[in-house]
Amino acid sequence: MTGRLFARTCAAEWTRLWTVKATWWFLAAAAVTMVGLGTVAGFDANGNPNAQGDSAWVASNFTAVPAQFALLALVLIAVTSDYATGGIVPALQWTPRRTVLFFARTIVTVLAATGVGVLLASAAALAGYTAARPALTLPLNDLDVLGTVAFVFGAGTLLAAGLGFVLRNTAGSLVAVFLLILVLPLMLPQFGYRWMTDLADLMPGTNALFLLLGEPSSRGMTNTSAMITMLGWAVGALLLGWLRLMRDDANR
Repeated sequence: MTGRLFARTCAAEWTRLWTVKATWWFLAAAAVTMVGLGTVAGFDANGNPNAQGDSAWVASNFTAVPAQFALLALVLIAVTSDYATGGIVPALQWTPRRTVLFFARTIVTVLAATGVGVLLASAAALAGYTAARPALTLPLNDLDVLGTVAFVFGAGTLLAAGLGFVLRNTAGSLVAVFLLILVLPLMLPQFGYRWMTDLADLMPGTNALFLLLGEPSSRGMTNTSAMITMLGWAVGALLLGWLRLMRDDANR
């Protein structure tokens, strides 16, 4: 019975996601960013003798850095829009089991955003390869790049979904994500205090940048530690979001 309810709720959330214009605007922004920057990188590599023979899959990594904000915003809007319109009340009347709605909404939005993000990362690499051919290569043994992109997008969108359920406000959630992903990782080290630099290294944005671009950190960050840190932020935000949905009135 619970499985049938969960499947029905996932189907409803899937329909809801793709019938909202904002979804398509955010995906269009991500597509233009990733494919456009991949194409530009390809043209640059074509005229750069030092780039001859490089892998075009690099375009997947660096184009994912700016494009992630469009996907994060997509998930945030999908989670918080019901609170802005009051639609969360009929949604819970239709699916009174709050845990079912929580997981259905989270899974559908995160998988959709991550899946499209990986497809666009592939398109960015292909666009760069096409624009630079024969300067760049597209070796199949570098496909693990897409795995890294998928993890960063997946962990980031899980964090965004959790914050959406916690804050229940689109503007507040966007500000929170922007701070954690971009502002704090860049700002904290500028104060010159060791503890602030260490704190910046614990931000999800710092770890995402390390995984995508291999940016060095002050505390000897590794791929494993970066992945654990990002998962910790995502799980923590989701737990807080679930607790608030279970304990507080949905329309507050």
